[in-house]
Amino acid sequence: MINLELPKNLQDLDGLLHQFAEGGLRPISRKYDLLEQRELPEELVELGALLKVGSSPQAPNDKDAPKEGNRNGNSMRMAVATEAMCWGDAGLYLALPVIGLGNAAVQAVATEEQKTEWGELFAAMAITEPGCGSDSANIKTTAVLDGDEWLINGEKIFVTDGYRCRQVVVWASLDTSMGKAAIKSFLVPKGTPGMTVTRVEHKLGIRASDTAQIVFENCRVPKSSLLGSPDIATTAAARKKAFGGVMQTFDNTRPLVAAQAIGLARAALDLAQDLLKESGLELKYTKNYHQLSALENDLYELEADWESARLLVLKAAWMADNRLPNSMNASMSKAKAGRMGNTVALKCVEICGQLGYSQSELLEKFARDSKIIDIYEGTQQIQQLIIARQLLGKSSSELK
Repeated sequence: MINLELPKNLQDLDGLLHQFAEGGLRPISRKYDLLEQRELPEELVELGALLKVGSSPQAPNDKDAPKEGNRNGNSMRMAVATEAMCWGDAGLYLALPVIGLGNAAVQAVATEEQKTEWGELFAAMAITEPGCGSDSANIKTTAVLDGDEWLINGEKIFVTDGYRCRQVVVWASLDTSMGKAAIKSFLVPKGTPGMTVTRVEHKLGIRASDTAQIVFENCRVPKSSLLGSPDIATTAAARKKAFGGVMQTFDNTRPLVAAQAIGLARAALDLAQDLLKESGLELKYTKNYHQLSALENDLYELEADWESARLLVLKAAWMADNRLPNSMNASMSKAKAGRMGNTVALKCVEICGQLGYSQSELLEKFARDSKIIDIYEGTQQIQQLIIARQLLGKSSSELK
């Protein structure tokens, strides 16, 4: 039997974090959207500490999960938490000191010894380069072993939280002639000599979260900073498996980015319906199709689109927790939710007219914030390519 309801512990987590988002993030949403400052919003320091204290004791350890049967572990918890907090504000969620896109890379690739050694993280993820976007196999940043240290050289752009973070997970190649098999991840602490933040972007949306350009010039990090194994695969099968370990980061993070779109779209739908209710229009699901106005029909279609995207996100997260290959499902959830979030937010602006377009309400901000979720962590085009390869059984060289 299929049960599409969240278990009680995740429902409780969702309720707790919705309260956190409503009372902590939403009241300062407009303030930091307008400020677009580089420094960490002072309220987030206390809110981050409160979030850590309030949620960690209730979070069960994945090691304690059952060996057989259904598991709802860290991926599902993070998907639920991300949706709830992005209902409050997606930019502020990304700026929270306890959140970091690079944290997922550490969890996916690092050894247990490394995780223990590094402890608490607020790590950004540095993948994109001026000549390399969604095609991560074309990374030109290099890491060369020099004695007991790695020497990193290259340039990264569009690094979320790259200015405020404590660490940066840098994707670099050990040998550019070896292609994607030689790409590895390195944890580089902020302030390491040779690592320089050269620009902080001014953006359309998620303005509370900084987006930086980082240059690495002979940046030295210890040998132990490499996440996972330093070995470069030599056979074709081994190379595919090696890069698959790196790509596991995306399998973990794409459902979470999709969950950002779920939370933001829910916020837009809730606010639009509240505004319409004040004008005398309230959705009643007992009406027959021929009784619906054009406006009601639009809202029902948006609700259906949201629900289908949410189920894809939860499935991809559940598969990750249950050790099932979820690469295609992660891309499906990201493609569907990213597109849905942007469509829903823009339609809610249109439906609410002047109130949707003005800064008197947050709908116009939700619309601006929604676009980047459709783009980062892999565009629509790259997600569709991944899905097509999986469905057709083609490799990246066979289907480009």
